[in-house]
Amino acid sequence: MAVDRLLNRLGYSEPSSQRPMWRLSEGEGDMGLATVAEEVPVALVYNNRPFVVVMATPSDLEDLAVGFSLTEGVVHNEGAIERVGVVKANHGIELQIEIGSADATRLEERSRGIISRTGCGLCGIETINDAIRLPRRLDFTLDLSRDALWRASEQLAERQTLNNETNTVHAAAWANREGDLQVVREDVGRHNALDKVLGAMAREGRPPAEGFVLVTSRASYEMVQKVAVCGVEIIAAISRPTGLAMRMAQASGVTLVGLLRGRTANVYSCPQRIT
Repeated sequence: MAVDRLLNRLGYSEPSSQRPMWRLSEGEGDMGLATVAEEVPVALVYNNRPFVVVMATPSDLEDLAVGFSLTEGVVHNEGAIERVGVVKANHGIELQIEIGSADATRLEERSRGIISRTGCGLCGIETINDAIRLPRRLDFTLDLSRDALWRASEQLAERQTLNNETNTVHAAAWANREGDLQVVREDVGRHNALDKVLGAMAREGRPPAEGFVLVTSRASYEMVQKVAVCGVEIIAAISRPTGLAMRMAQASGVTLVGLLRGRTANVYSCPQRIT
């Protein structure tokens, strides 16, 4: 069954809906309708074992399943995911993901139970080693012009269809070397939006190292960690990065760009990739 039809049966057919509201002013208030972004609990379940619950926008959920599995090191490549099922759960959705026995055993040994909420990176993680995973250092294979950064930034605002309706959600995107956006995903959670982009790239067989990632949020360390795991050499954010994100980027060889707005930006690590 197609994912959209299943979500329709669950009552989560659209990522946004209209809800009543009351406008307040100095004079008499009036009633209207607000277009709001929807979020639902989404449980990622591996081989029938619950692993994590995220609050997510009910769209592109198979991309989320694949992207999360890759960026969190559950599997090392998309081919290790044998099946993704989207099923109804109490008050939410389950992503039932089947992986090989070796990956399942390794996942069980991590003994990780996370409850992740909107805007939260890793809540309830059991060890610091699980939280701070330093990926292998990336090679320098990508040269990018400043014009490509400006072009991608300009295109992203137009492609944020859900946020243009609701002014609520984050976006992540992947652009090619010329700065043309190829994949855009939106979600109430910035980590989810990024996982959806990287999951879509994996499902479509696109080499992520041949372009760069943009995010409409701050660049925290786990965002840098996620792109590094997938081999993306450049991540650009519209806000400033954290100090740990800068150190993570420097250690893993990621070019970290922040405050990308209009035709200006700051580069906080590995600036040699930007020409």
